[in-house]
Amino acid sequence: MSEKCSDYDFIAQVAKALAHPTRLFILELVARERICVQDIVDKTPYDQSTISKHLSILSSIGIVSYEKEGQKIYYSIKHPCIMNFFTCARVFLDEETSSKQNMLNYCLR
Repeated sequence: MSEKCSDYDFIAQVAKALAHPTRLFILELVARERICVQDIVDKTPYDQSTISKHLSILSSIGIVSYEKEGQKIYYSIKHPCIMNFFTCARVFLDEETSSKQNMLNYCLR
């Protein structure tokens, strides 16, 4: 059982790393292309230190990896399968939104 608990602990850590809208946005950018911190900063309202902090969290859990080239650090997705989470979450959102809208429409009749 302890081995299973550690699996769940790790999955919970991954979920915690993904549990921030800014990190989700960053992850989508990184999944599209290898990208440097400044390019991410340019696409968000946040400063470099904030973006770097979020990238550090994603990197520490192993979701993204990085390479330093000169003064720039480039990030890329380490395990593209993590993007399946986005697909699942969007399907869930669409279905729940549709279900709630249908229920509301039924109640309003």
